[in-house]
Amino acid sequence: MADKEFKTVEEQLEILRSRGLTINDNAQARDFLLRNNYYRISGYSLTLRKNDAFFKTATFQNIVDIYQFDHEFRHILLQYLEVIEVQMKSIYAYEFTKVHGPLGYLNADFFTGKAKHKEIIAKANQQKTQRLPHEAYLKHFVNDMHQDIPLWAYVDLLTISDISFLYSISEQSIKDAVARTFGLTMKKGASILGSYMHSMTIIRNLCAHGSRIYNRLFEQKPSLNKKEKALLRKNSKGELDNAHFYGFLLIMKRLLPADKFSEMKNSMIALTQKYPFVRMDYYGFRSDWQQKV
Repeated sequence: MADKEFKTVEEQLEILRSRGLTINDNAQARDFLLRNNYYRISGYSLTLRKNDAFFKTATFQNIVDIYQFDHEFRHILLQYLEVIEVQMKSIYAYEFTKVHGPLGYLNADFFTGKAKHKEIIAKANQQKTQRLPHEAYLKHFVNDMHQDIPLWAYVDLLTISDISFLYSISEQSIKDAVARTFGLTMKKGASILGSYMHSMTIIRNLCAHGSRIYNRLFEQKPSLNKKEKALLRKNSKGELDNAHFYGFLLIMKRLLPADKFSEMKNSMIALTQKYPFVRMDYYGFRSDWQQKV
């Protein structure tokens, strides 16, 4: 297979024009391509074209609006994913130390997956070494107190993925207690919370790395109950659409305090008003989502 040839920004603009895209401000378009990468923004133009031919009404500004919307949308999500992550760490640390004490997390015997436990602790300890010169709480325990860090402080070294895995390999009684605090009191509440946190890890990693959420089809679909599935929109075939982001939003509603979810929802509504061109159905949202969620 031949290597792709290098194209200047001017040549990239000509390719877009040749495919039918209207570009009204050449200088703006050139700057946008240079700063954001032709290949990266191409995914944001998929809904404006069929194959390589743009629809007659499509403009470069449409691509910019979709791109900027998705950027700001991800940052809204990150703000509230952090709330979920912090409360998961706090609740888990509370329930675990209530049973095994502040340093019990260092004992692999309290976990069902010793290899995974070892991996998580090793990764966190690496973070501890890197952050020690800059974090006052680490200096306090390591340099001043010369002692191991209690779990309620140690969880700060864990990523959302780490705390999700640590939860998944914990004793069932601890997992049940954490799930109940999140309001998941049903028999399978612990496994449901584990699934939820896995979904949150997926979204958080995409957002943190600036990956496109707009019109993304998720292979790992969120686990929803019957009531939540009823809130999904139907695709052109009449099937429930659980492949876009919207299902993950329904999970965030379950995990966030009501006031925090309301804040997030209002921020999303404000964003749709700022960028009226962007269609929320490409995120899987129903037309009546503001009233239903």
